[in-house]
Amino acid sequence: MLVVFLLERVPVGVRGDLGRWMLELRPGVFVGRVSAQVRDALWDRVRAHARTGACAMVRLAETDQGFQIETHREPRRPVEHFEGLQLVRTR
Repeated sequence: MLVVFLLERVPVGVRGDLGRWMLELRPGVFVGRVSAQVRDALWDRVRAHARTGACAMVRLAETDQGFQIETHREPRRPVEHFEGLQLVRTR
């Protein structure tokens, strides 16, 4: 399953954990193909150690758009589906 993680102001150790499973395209942007179990474990670890940082995860899903967005302490938040589309709102 293809997954993209976007990290801002998170501890270096979290980036190191993601680097074991995924490719870091640029600082804080990770992409990889991992199982749902690994994806969920990585997301839980990122959220637990984000502290004052922000993070987002984009993953493949059975939706009209083909993906789902999840955020944690992020100023941009996904909102309820609007006619089958997931929208992102800024504060």
